[in-house]
Order: sequence, then C-alpha cells, then structure tokens
Amino acid sequence: MLHNPTGKKRIGLALLLSMLGILAPLNIDMYLPSFPLIAEELNAHVSLVQMSLTACLIGLAVGQIIIGPLSDSQGRRKPLIISIFLFALSSLLCAVAPTIELLIIGRFLQGLTAAGGVALSKAVVSDVFTGREMTKFFALLMVINAVAPMAAPIAGGAILALPFAGWETIFYFLGFLGLVMAVIIIFRLPETLPKEERMPSSLGASVRTMGSLMKTRPFIGYALVAGMIHGGSFAYVAGTPFVYQEIYGVTPQTFGLLFGINGIAMILGSYIIGKFGGIVSEHRLLQGAVFLASGATFLLLIMTIVEGPLASIVTLIFIYMIAVGMTFTSSFTLAMHGQGHRAGSASAVVGMLPLVIGSLVSPLVGINETSAVPMGAILFGSSVLGLIVFFTLTGKKATV
Repeated sequence: MLHNPTGKKRIGLALLLSMLGILAPLNIDMYLPSFPLIAEELNAHVSLVQMSLTACLIGLAVGQIIIGPLSDSQGRRKPLIISIFLFALSSLLCAVAPTIELLIIGRFLQGLTAAGGVALSKAVVSDVFTGREMTKFFALLMVINAVAPMAAPIAGGAILALPFAGWETIFYFLGFLGLVMAVIIIFRLPETLPKEERMPSSLGASVRTMGSLMKTRPFIGYALVAGMIHGGSFAYVAGTPFVYQEIYGVTPQTFGLLFGINGIAMILGSYIIGKFGGIVSEHRLLQGAVFLASGATFLLLIMTIVEGPLASIVTLIFIYMIAVGMTFTSSFTLAMHGQGHRAGSASAVVGMLPLVIGSLVSPLVGINETSAVPMGAILFGSSVLGLIVFFTLTGKKATV
C-alpha cells in the first residue's frame, strides 16, 4: 500500500497517473485539427461535427459517475484496466466509422471508457496522499497533464500532414495508445484502496454516497466552481478549430500550435497553486482565479464583437486558461479534503460537472459559424456563473 511516497517512487507514480489522466485531453483535443476535414469527408454540418465532441464529453461524464462509485467498492485497479482496454476498442470503432452518426456513437463510447483514467487517477491521489502533500502532488500531476492539451492538437496536425494519413489515423493511434497503457497499468500500478476501506457494493449504497456528497455545501460549491470555469472552456475547445481556421485562415498545423500553447497556460496556473498554496490559502487563490477568468473573458467577448486581431484572441484565451489551471487544481483539492473512503465518488462528481457543462455549451458555439461572438459570450457567461457560485456556495471568506 503506497502512502505519501517520496523520491523515485513519487516521480514514478506521477508519471503513471499522468498517463491515465492524459487519455481525456488526448481524446478531446487530438482530433480537433481534423474538424473541417471530417465535415467535408462525411458530408456533415459543422454543428454535427461539434456534436461528436459533445458526445465524448457526455460519455466522460456518465463514465465517471459509473466507475467512481464502482471503484469505491471494487478497488481502483480492476475497473481501471477494463475501462482502458475498452477505450482502445472504441477508438477503433471511431476510426472505421463511415458516417457522422456512427462517429458520434463511437465518440460517446470513447468518452465513457476514458472516464476510468480521469476519475481513478484522481482517486488514487486521494488514496495515497493527505493534506498539503495531496495539494502539492495534484499540482505536479496537473503540470504534467497540461502537456497533453498542448501536444495533442500539434500531434493531430502532424498526423494529418503525413501523406498517407487521414482523420481516421488519429483514432487508430489512440487505440494503440490505449492498449499500451492497459499493459503498463497491469504491471506497474498496485491496488491503492484496501478491502477493509471499501464501500458496500450496492446500487443503494452508491446512491446514498452521491446523495451525501450533493448535500455537503462546501463540496458542491467547489465542484460547481470547477464545473463552470473548466466546463465553459469547452466552448473554446469546440470553437477555435473553426474560428482560427475558417475565420482567421490559419492552417491545421498553425492551429495546433496556437491551441497547444494553452497547455503552457494550464501549467502556469497549476504551478501557481503548487507554489503559493502553502503561503496563501487555496480558497483565496481560487477567488483570484475566478476573478481572472471573468476579466479575461469579458475582454475576449469585446474583441470578438469588434472582430479584433487574432493576436488579441489568442492572448486573452491564454490568460483565461491560466485561470482554468488555477481553478481546477485548487477547487479539486478543496473539494476532496476529508473525503476518505468515498474519494472515488467525490472525484467522479468533480470530474463530471465540467464535462456536463462542456457538453451543453459546445454545440452552441456553432450557432453562427461565421462569427467568434458565440464562443466569447459562452466563455464570459460561464466565468461569471463560476464567480457567483464561488461567493454563494463555498461558504467561507477567503483567509490568508
């Protein structure tokens, strides 16, 4: 049983859990440069292509609600191995999809199965670390994970540039990656939840656990702040492939670079929490993050209305993504404090809310495919809602 590992064991665990965590951003971001190509080859409207992203987000949300409570009763290891193996199979389904409808179904299954890596990597952190050590380790994990959103669209653009490759190649790659991850987990990840600490294995027990979490005001407050700020960011994920490429005329490779630099922003946000979390209260840092998100997205909305230069859009989104990195890191550790044996369920709720919100806002970006205003409006609206939730539900004043 691992407990607060140090040195090489700590680094090894961080790399292993990061591999699990990157399934979601790879699954979401890697195929973004191929949106226009998918629309053309499958003869699909822009909104339907964006619906494939929505289906993936819904799958990720539903999957976490299933696998989180399941892991509280069955342990982390077995559900994790099964879910990642099924992720590999669903990736192959996406690769051979002949219609946009079948691709949407495949994307839902991809999200459903990738949820194991998302929810259980966080649950393992809660199993192994406590207190300040959990905050520091999760910040480290977020820094490593932030490389995936940065690298994924760049890698996707590079794959599309290959002479023999199409959008299907991206999904073949994801399927192969899933198989490799499953094998590594089998040999390298021990069980972190002892049998004596597991929850009763029944639907009723899972429902009661979820119900108790929903009634815990600080927990649901922090979870909703993460949901609004991080969930709203999916409007940018769904919108920028068309805004950058169709409105501003950049190539898929340039889009990959512009999208990818926001991984640096996520790293900066997570680094700020890890660096200053022991000096300033995490609650106050979270407060600063939601103010930063609201301010940056307000200016972004103005720039989309006046059709400002691409540099202004890219810069403001970069600042906004710093706030997203700060928000998700701090809100997760605040929400998970003291969850103990129900960490899997708690992690599932925190991970689910951004995806539910993201699945709702993603299709709205395509309402007007000739304008960036819908994207700017959704980002600003979700940030303001996050600010309101912070002051009404988290239940305490910020302290140093």
